[in-house]
Amino acid sequence: MKRDYYEILGIPRDAMQEEIKRAYRRLALKYHPDRNPGDKEAEEKFKEIAEAYDILRDPEKRAIYDRYGHAGLQGQGVSQTHFQDFDDIFSTFSEIFDEFFGFGPRRRRHVPEAGADLKYELEISFEEAVKGTEREITIPKKTTCPFCDGAGVQPGYQPQPCPFCQGKGQVYQTHGFLRIGSTCPKCGGEGYIITHPCKKCEGRGWVIQDKKIKVKIPAGVDTGMRLRIQGEGEPGRHGGPAGDLYVFIKVKRHPFFHRDGHNIVCEVPISFVQAALGAEIEVPTLDGLERIKIPAGTQPGTTFRLKHKGAPYLDRRGKGDQIVRILIKVPKQLTPRQVELLQEFERIEQDKKDNPYKNFWEKVKDYFKKWQGVAH
Repeated sequence: MKRDYYEILGIPRDAMQEEIKRAYRRLALKYHPDRNPGDKEAEEKFKEIAEAYDILRDPEKRAIYDRYGHAGLQGQGVSQTHFQDFDDIFSTFSEIFDEFFGFGPRRRRHVPEAGADLKYELEISFEEAVKGTEREITIPKKTTCPFCDGAGVQPGYQPQPCPFCQGKGQVYQTHGFLRIGSTCPKCGGEGYIITHPCKKCEGRGWVIQDKKIKVKIPAGVDTGMRLRIQGEGEPGRHGGPAGDLYVFIKVKRHPFFHRDGHNIVCEVPISFVQAALGAEIEVPTLDGLERIKIPAGTQPGTTFRLKHKGAPYLDRRGKGDQIVRILIKVPKQLTPRQVELLQEFERIEQDKKDNPYKNFWEKVKDYFKKWQGVAH
């Protein structure tokens, strides 16, 4: 008669799964044939221990055994474990050893895998970046083969179990008293091979196709920013989600506008007469022309601010400003009359008491006199 499984493992009938595992590990290592070469009794005990654990680790089999004993397993249509040879024993031992120590490849399950992300560089105009737009782009991307629906198999055929690993996805090598598994080199761990690959995709399960995608570009973007379009990357494997498409923005240079954060800067030239006497001029904005007043005596580099004429903020409401920077335009070619008038202007300036140029050079002369006096 068969011995009681709990007695074989030396555990109480209410033992938890962790206790069952610990008892099996201790006894299996103790009576393993590699540790007891030529010992028939140890060999039989090793089979007995493996069978007991195979039943008690399965909650359904254990419940039947607890209620009906050995006969109940057969009577309820659940066969007891009968190992025909050491390959069966070692296979079970290797699987359980993996459970204990967390290594050793198991048969690869088709876990859903997300598809790869794609990158696309999109060049847009300065106006499109500030005001926002919608563009249609075309990208070459992997798409599920429509002919085989991604299976990679010619319609009418099925994948076949791998003959090298018998469909397990792994092969074993014995090292001492351990059997170490490795990924099957024939099927790559899939457990099957494709003997009749799809003629459209050559067994890959995907084809390259151009796809048109509409990209909504929000107002206020700038060079270097990226937009994420979810699900427009490459398709996933085994039912996994598709990757994402990342659109990287590059803004073209504008002939007279440039960005400083969310402010738009524009340099406007005026004549030195306008700067000296003051004037009212027109300046360009992205919304059209605006008139601003130039006060008399405006200096080169003076800036004027047009509120809320800049680029919109992406993370909140509102806009930046437009900065108008003044450049003084000096004429290169003068008529004799202009030369005469400017020379007269210069003589008058020299006679003025508050002449800034005269004051500056007087300060320079005083500085060098003092410096030379210290040197001597």
